Amino acid sequence: MTKPRLGIFSLTGCAGDQLQILNMEDELLNLVARFHIVDFQEGSSHKESGPIDIAFVEGSVSTETDLRHLKEIRERSSVLIAFGNCATDGCVQAMRNGETTLAQRLKDVYGVEPDYYDALESKPIREYVKVDFSIPGCPVEKDEVVKAITSLLHGDSPLGYSYPVCVECKLHEYPCVIVEDNKPCLGPVVRAGCEARCPGLGLDCIGCRGPVEDGSNFAAELQMLLDKGYTEEFIMNRLRIFSGELPEDFLGGAK
Repeated sequence: MTKPRLGIFSLTGCAGDQLQILNMEDELLNLVARFHIVDFQEGSSHKESGPIDIAFVEGSVSTETDLRHLKEIRERSSVLIAFGNCATDGCVQAMRNGETTLAQRLKDVYGVEPDYYDALESKPIREYVKVDFSIPGCPVEKDEVVKAITSLLHGDSPLGYSYPVCVECKLHEYPCVIVEDNKPCLGPVVRAGCEARCPGLGLDCIGCRGPVEDGSNFAAELQMLLDKGYTEEFIMNRLRIFSGELPEDFLGGAK
């Protein structure tokens, strides 16, 4: 049987999600054995043209070059997966969107007129193309990637996480770092899937898996942290680090 053709692509980002695939170690040989890899920038210089069965795309769309590359990948691919928080939410590149214009930010940084640069306002890839599945994280969790790939090989849809990190804290019976230590934990509004790693070590969640889909807990989270003495600016800046430009409906519940 013909092996599925797999491409792993990068737009604007640190390539940490591709590195997580290389860090799979024991699973990596099985992955390579089951796919025909046509493009994997961090793993090999080998590239092939033609159709792709499954494309993983990491990074945000931050340049015209990114956008052209993304549209080409979408046209070639049967299934496109947003891979990591830059692709799913914009992440660090998008955290200051809306504060000033792109032209002003370019001028502040480079001191020249912005038309010299190939820049766009950084956006998650769903703003430009249809995304079939998403795997969040900064970086992604190796186990989640393996489960997603296994599901696709079996013809199933990868399962996502619709509930927040707090659920995993309760399942592991970890003490709440907000209640016990007054820490500004984002666990109530951030996607689960990390097994509450940070709260399990007594640290507050900093939101590296991005916000839950509907932001249903955000108004209560915001008010709770305000009552504990944190400012709205601090809370919003903290949330935007990995969540980029938050959707309006997410913020709506807090207004």
